[in-house]
Amino acid sequence: MAQCEVCGNDYDMSFEVHAQGVVHVFDSFECAIQRMAPICERCGVRVVGHGVQAGRRWFCCAHCARQEGADTIVDRVGIPSQQGAQ
Repeated sequence: MAQCEVCGNDYDMSFEVHAQGVVHVFDSFECAIQRMAPICERCGVRVVGHGVQAGRRWFCCAHCARQEGADTIVDRVGIPSQQGAQ
């Protein structure tokens, strides 16, 4: 068993996440997200999906990035995919 680095739970089904040369141990995805997911610099939510990176800053969506002055962000919502486009 290994102890979760966020909550301290000693759990027989804990798992490791290897990131940037560091090994992290968690007992749940919730704890992994709490420790590792970036936080949107505009609205403060955890970025669990793809998010948007503008330089060294992280945002949950293109709207938040644009609100903070990122002017080269492209929001792909509504753009037909190449496979489905006719």
